[in-house]
Amino acid sequence: MASMIQVRDLLALRGRMEATQLSHFLNTPQPMIDAMLERLEAMGKAIRIQEEPNSCLSGSCKSCPEGKACLREWWALR
Repeated sequence: MASMIQVRDLLALRGRMEATQLSHFLNTPQPMIDAMLERLEAMGKAIRIQEEPNSCLSGSCKSCPEGKACLREWWALR
């Protein structure tokens, strides 16, 4: 199980990462990583970087039944 310090350190080493990548690298369940990232964001230590909806290469995001689930979200340190 990873700590918030390990999440912060990995973000510092890698620059920006998706939550799924953090979960994989730290061998920690995704909901735990999500909670840690949200806490780091609330503390002002991390920022969420969301992909713009108009940057969808296939153009199918507008009709996506999953509500634009194909758009990526990264995390980085402030």
